[in-house]
Amino acid sequence: MLNRKLRMGMIGGGPGAFIGAVHRIAAFMDGQIELVCGAFSSDPEKSKQAGEQLNLPLTRVYGSYKEMIRAEKALPPDQQMEFVSIVTPNHVHFEPAKLALENGFHVVLDKPMTFDLKEAQLLKEIAAKSGLYFCLTHTYTGFPMVKEARQQVLSGKFGKIRKVYVEYPQGWLSSFIEADNNKQASWRTDPKQSGIAGAMGDIGTHAFNLAEYVSGLQVTKLCADINIVVDGRKLDDDGAVLLKFDNGASGVLMATQIATGEENNVKIRVYGEKGSLEWKQDDCNSLLVKWPDKPMEIFRAGAAYTSSFSRHNTRIPPGHPEGYLEAFANHYRNFALTVKTSLNGGKPTPEMLDFPGTEDGVRGMNFVEKVIASGKSDAKWIEFDK
Repeated sequence: MLNRKLRMGMIGGGPGAFIGAVHRIAAFMDGQIELVCGAFSSDPEKSKQAGEQLNLPLTRVYGSYKEMIRAEKALPPDQQMEFVSIVTPNHVHFEPAKLALENGFHVVLDKPMTFDLKEAQLLKEIAAKSGLYFCLTHTYTGFPMVKEARQQVLSGKFGKIRKVYVEYPQGWLSSFIEADNNKQASWRTDPKQSGIAGAMGDIGTHAFNLAEYVSGLQVTKLCADINIVVDGRKLDDDGAVLLKFDNGASGVLMATQIATGEENNVKIRVYGEKGSLEWKQDDCNSLLVKWPDKPMEIFRAGAAYTSSFSRHNTRIPPGHPEGYLEAFANHYRNFALTVKTSLNGGKPTPEMLDFPGTEDGVRGMNFVEKVIASGKSDAKWIEFDK
């Protein structure tokens, strides 16, 4: 029986990185995972510095992801990493993920999945062929009350879903801060590192994933208005998208990084023929459920009346806030429990398997491609790939 921590390697997340530290906190939170090696920067010296700060033996700190995967593969099975967490800019997602899967390592990958749709489709095929597990860290579907929202919609209590509104407003790119060598802004606004989309790739994909996850529906076509508001910027920093879903429902998605003064108040509303729900990150432990003929209900995280999916992803009693880091950790925890259960010859539960995967990644990149195409087109409505 496997009764120990899974061994994780990390690619990226070195000096000056933001999301790498978040991934490590999330991975370590539940005691299921330990970091054993890393290639933390494309600069070998910076990678070494990061490894020293993380108290790793220098023999397990590498100068490149290729060196790391090759060296870890050569170690005895009881010593080598078992999965890799990839926290690099978008243009360094596909190759390390592909190499890891081809060498027998499970993968956790920061979103969006790849640089473009073609890479995403190929990576999905590689992952399926490998038989290994793949997790894409769309953070917001890790919140307990987002999982509760999905289960309530899937139960049919709201009837047929008619309308979905989802929004992700940020204000941190309201000025041209990439000119000041802001590392986070610089790569996200650089087409060579980010791809064809800016805001829509960075946060629009989160909103899109949240809309499909909670509604249980899939977008079939969209119509987008895409803008570059800040002078000198090369990629979109603002946009709005009309959505059509596979059951005939319509939706509206807003993602902007120039909403001055806004932080990260992700919000979703889903309207059915019998009732509706609303969730927002600013009050993430609450789920509002609204009816036409009785008072509004407020569901709270951790309560005994919530679904098994919600309770499975809640660590503490009601009233003790669990937020972004815990939601992030839920994906790592479920991924780790799935891998460990499988290694023990067991069958992971549906609650364990409830983390984003390659299908979410491909749909996210499809969304990016179609949003930008629609934004540039006079025809506007663009069909999703079948």
